[in-house]
Amino acid sequence: MSIPSAIVMGVGPDRGLGATLCRRFAAEGLHVIAAGRTEERVEAVAAAIRDAGHSAEGVPADATSELDTVQLFERAGRSLSLAIYNSGNNTPGRIAEMDAGYFERSWRVGCFGGFLFGREAARVMRERGGGTVLFTGASASLRGRANFAAFNAAKGALRNFAQALAKEHGPDGIHVGHVVVDGPIAGDKVILGIPDYANEIGEERMIDIEGIVDGYLYLYRQPRRAWTFELDVRTSLERW
Repeated sequence: MSIPSAIVMGVGPDRGLGATLCRRFAAEGLHVIAAGRTEERVEAVAAAIRDAGHSAEGVPADATSELDTVQLFERAGRSLSLAIYNSGNNTPGRIAEMDAGYFERSWRVGCFGGFLFGREAARVMRERGGGTVLFTGASASLRGRANFAAFNAAKGALRNFAQALAKEHGPDGIHVGHVVVDGPIAGDKVILGIPDYANEIGEERMIDIEGIVDGYLYLYRQPRRAWTFELDVRTSLERW
């Protein structure tokens, strides 16, 4: 009998949320399919998991490609127990100066890709008799904010889609959850990508990655008679 599998879409840096999710669920005994745009990155994450004695494979995939997404779920097949959509980066910009293509790209990664992912997960899990689908959100999922219209629109739409998916497929045994990550994550994107900002706010104002992943694991383990749709995670210093 094959072991249960998990797909994590949106795997990037080694010290990032996607890669950390892969490592944690592989350690829980799942075969993890690490998916992302860069082949070298996803394979490096998978190789490190295999070196640690767990099961994983890296698959390059574009979250906005219907073909890539369909093939990803075909690869997992009926062993699929968990699917996590973690794609989407912050896309700041003022509305009056914003290029239409910039807005559309933000929506395609932040929302449209989530639709493709959620649809395929529902199709596979419905036949399997259940499973868990989790989406990574942000404070932008809950409110509009000046200078972040593209990001707000994409994340807000993704949250509404996730809620609809949860209501449609809960009776099929599919648990859909949404995790609001409210603040900067203490990972490579912030610490290495924008070091001046990281130094300015300090470690105590960045969310611990392992703490975020604890929330995903909590949602995955919930019994059918006690499901949570949404969790929010932030530091004790975050203003909300």
